[in-house]
Amino acid sequence: MTVLIMGLLVFLGAHSVRIFAEEWRLRCIENWGPGRWKGAYSLLSIIGFSLLVVGFEQARTPVHVVWEPPLWTWHISVFLNLLASILMTAAYVPQNAIKLALKDPMILAVKTWALAHLVSNGTLAGIILFGSFLVWAVLDFRACRKRRALLGAVPNSQVSVQKTVFTVAIGAGAWLLIAGYAHRVIVGVSPLALFS
Repeated sequence: MTVLIMGLLVFLGAHSVRIFAEEWRLRCIENWGPGRWKGAYSLLSIIGFSLLVVGFEQARTPVHVVWEPPLWTWHISVFLNLLASILMTAAYVPQNAIKLALKDPMILAVKTWALAHLVSNGTLAGIILFGSFLVWAVLDFRACRKRRALLGAVPNSQVSVQKTVFTVAIGAGAWLLIAGYAHRVIVGVSPLALFS
């Protein structure tokens, strides 16, 4: 559990600088230059993520069950993860209606993904991992809204129906690949097992 917590502190800590220390971040970028800042940020993120992966795997055995999620939470989790996959895709496709309406689809994707896993996972390791990401996403979402309010309104791009349809199709396809195959291979759990 120690490695998991260290990974969360490093990974989410690096991603929380804009939430808690925006002025310090801007000073560092000014003093170090954007390249060195991005390098340090990326290095911390990779270290933190690596610790997260190893720590979560270690913390899964022995299993410490805090609560037994009912079967219906599994179905909610599958739907929320589909939504999270579409939201994550929307963050990268320009001019899609989802991004233009929500402004921060990536953070909403993380929030939705974390909530999806939290409602259907009653292990201590799962609650710590997904609960931490959910709290971080809520705080980051608030910070982004606050920054945008200070900057004022940014003119919206033209909405493209084709790019919106493409976003939903790619997001759903990615979800199907992850839920139908990759999740079982990487984590050992098949999210779609109950539907087969």
